[in-house]
Amino acid sequence: MYAIIAGPDEDDLAAALEAHDVRVERLNGTDPLSRPLLEEAGIVEADLYVLTDIAESTTIPIVRDLTDDIRTVVYDRNTIPEFIRGQLDLAIDPELITVEMLAEELTGNATE
Repeated sequence: MYAIIAGPDEDDLAAALEAHDVRVERLNGTDPLSRPLLEEAGIVEADLYVLTDIAESTTIPIVRDLTDDIRTVVYDRNTIPEFIRGQLDLAIDPELITVEMLAEELTGNATE
């Protein structure tokens, strides 16, 4: 499985996914996310796109435009804009579920 995490990873979701044998690309630079940046990161090959910064929510329609074969997830404490909700597979507040639980849910397997 290949995942792209876009935005800051304050809760270390990348490490939790990697513990489930997921290859993770992190996009958390200072530049705004864009279609070319997502394409360069391999979004078309990715199985999972996790957005951790609601300010970059316009990337969800871009991701959906580039590939239908991807699961889109928002993992942020802030409210998701209405226009994004219908394009998401899952929206989680980090206050409600830990990264370990989310990684288990997204990969379908538990660590021992």
